[in-house]
Amino acid sequence: MYYNEFKGEKISALGLGCMRLPCREDKSIDTEELQKMVDYAISHGVNFFDTAYVYHGGMSEIEIGKALSKYPRDSYYLCDKYPGHSIQDTYDVKTIFERQLERCGVDYFDFYLLHNAYENSFPVYEDEKWGIIDYLLEQKKQGRIRHLGLSSHASPENLEAFLDRHPGVFEYCLIETNYLDWTLQDAKSKYENLSRRGFGIGVMEPLRGGRLATAPDLEKPVESAFRFLQGKKNLTVILSGMSSFEQMAANIEIFRERRPLSEEEEKKVFEVAEKLKNAVPCTACRYCMDGCPMGLEIPRLIATYNDLKFQNRATPVMWMDNLPADKLPSACLSCGACMQICPQKINIPQVMQDFDELLSKTTRWAEICRQRAEEEKKLNEKLGK
Repeated sequence: MYYNEFKGEKISALGLGCMRLPCREDKSIDTEELQKMVDYAISHGVNFFDTAYVYHGGMSEIEIGKALSKYPRDSYYLCDKYPGHSIQDTYDVKTIFERQLERCGVDYFDFYLLHNAYENSFPVYEDEKWGIIDYLLEQKKQGRIRHLGLSSHASPENLEAFLDRHPGVFEYCLIETNYLDWTLQDAKSKYENLSRRGFGIGVMEPLRGGRLATAPDLEKPVESAFRFLQGKKNLTVILSGMSSFEQMAANIEIFRERRPLSEEEEKKVFEVAEKLKNAVPCTACRYCMDGCPMGLEIPRLIATYNDLKFQNRATPVMWMDNLPADKLPSACLSCGACMQICPQKINIPQVMQDFDELLSKTTRWAEICRQRAEEEKKLNEKLGK
């Protein structure tokens, strides 16, 4: 494992992002697998762990805290986040901060961030009524936060304006960065701006929610994606949401040493990025699902839509075969609740409409719909309707 320096400290280039921890069939966190992963990570040099209040319904903080509790507190860096991006009637930063320390079983956080500070949440974080930033600065003064920062999906210009309004407050920023978003979301501008400010820069979504792990035309797509980021010298840590021991071991092997892409290899990944740019930029953060009145599996529907757009075939929609009608893209009410919280600013209702139209043109799906119609007709006849 190679390391990057931040404020005189050595931070592992690879960190464990705790939004997609290993789960059992009932969707609860597989604590045995997680402990195995954490033990392996630490024994192989990983020392940065990133969680958040909302990950796994609050269980991420608890379980990563338990997994790390066997190690000396000063042997690892723990990052957590305040959920001001969530739509609430009130915001109680003190109560949540204390709860997070208790959940994680620690007395302080090495890094503490404003979660998803972007255009829709800036007003919450800056509202004097809630006093969020002032409270966190006081916790930093008391040593309960060592480094204060933010995670952000904001546009480059709005992120810069926010940081300008709060000079000297933040020193670390977590941004979505990968070879696709380098230009698609102008992550390049964010990286350059934060570099000029001397910020520590963390990377989230290095594989775009797993989408780049199967990118076409690359012999080793995962390795290529990570090595692209290894070439950005001002990065502090690259977080990967590893969900299994196998992923952990494979990723650690890639980070044994820094091996940036060659000029020719980088040209190749950018060519791949151009092919992928027709995809809807969903990272499967699942924020959109909290407010959906129909309870749609929006991230998975979008992933299926993207897959179907690449190649019109049966495989992308096979999992939809048994979905009830009220869980299909056609069930979207176009209420817009999902759009208010989507960090990617995706027009989800339009995507659902486009998906529904695309499905109607898909031979396999047309056959499924025909069969369903016949079954419904027979059932109605049987019931005397």
